[in-house]
Amino acid sequence: MTMTAPTAELTALQDATDRLLTTAGALDDAALAEPSLLPGWTRGHVLAHVSRNADALVNVLTGRPMYPSAQAREADIERDADRPLAAHLTDLRESAARLAATTGGLTEEQWRGTVTLRNGVTDVAAAIPFRRRMEVELHHVDLDAGHTVADLPGTFTDGALDYLTRRFSGYPGLRPVEIRAEDGRSRRIGQADGKPLVVAGSPTALVGWLAGRTTGSGLTADGELPALPPL
Repeated sequence: MTMTAPTAELTALQDATDRLLTTAGALDDAALAEPSLLPGWTRGHVLAHVSRNADALVNVLTGRPMYPSAQAREADIERDADRPLAAHLTDLRESAARLAATTGGLTEEQWRGTVTLRNGVTDVAAAIPFRRRMEVELHHVDLDAGHTVADLPGTFTDGALDYLTRRFSGYPGLRPVEIRAEDGRSRRIGQADGKPLVVAGSPTALVGWLAGRTTGSGLTADGELPALPPL
């Protein structure tokens, strides 16, 4: 099987990064110190995490551990969170450029190779651009700077719905749920046994809930929505 570079996904990732930079660039130093939508994190924490994640994925794609340790990951985010806006914007651009340079140098064999992420999770290298796009798109929402789940592009929510339902498929401790999208897609998450709760809505509304960015607004269900595991 051959596997070339996921060119369309890499282009979409660059577009998502550019949109994040535009939103972040409209903030100021004081705004960065204000809370984000993520508990305990300021907007500066969110931007620092996005930058360090880019470097972590460079590590993944070049055969190194994603992070030296969980403690080092958290320490790097704390270290960088309180920087001025200009430093954050430079870091976002330069870390994204390092990741782009790394992906640009991969061979077909490397794209179809297996890589190791956090906690022993493995995937094919060709899936990394979309994993990175998940980080950029969702944390753009987390900035709480005017960009919401409703602003997520359809090309992203289409892929994110499949990604998230795969992630929660067979998840222990999660009651069976049948996800029904308005475009006709049907997926099952949670435990395999038992009658599923049916949850229906647009791909955008479903992704917002599955990603933990909404409480289920815009969805219909034949029972109470269960609490989902964090991403």
